[in-house]
Amino acid sequence: MGSIRKLNNHVNIVGSNIKKFREQQQLSQPDLCRKMQLLGVNMYIADIYEIENNKRLVKDFEIKAFCMALEISFDDLFNDTDQFFEH
Repeated sequence: MGSIRKLNNHVNIVGSNIKKFREQQQLSQPDLCRKMQLLGVNMYIADIYEIENNKRLVKDFEIKAFCMALEISFDDLFNDTDQFFEH
């Protein structure tokens, strides 16, 4: 099995923003799971935990579903992520 590619030791760059928006909306991880499942994306609480804590990759369709579930734009989701790139 191959190793996971990382960007400056990060598996994803949006996990902290997902957590931020989830908490701003006073949603628990189980609440967000339910919203994702209503969109057809089966996700477990452990998945959300791992994404928010930079332990799991985020698939492209999950990014779209997170935006829809949290009612945010792609720009919102990727806000302040330039810091992950070395200049």
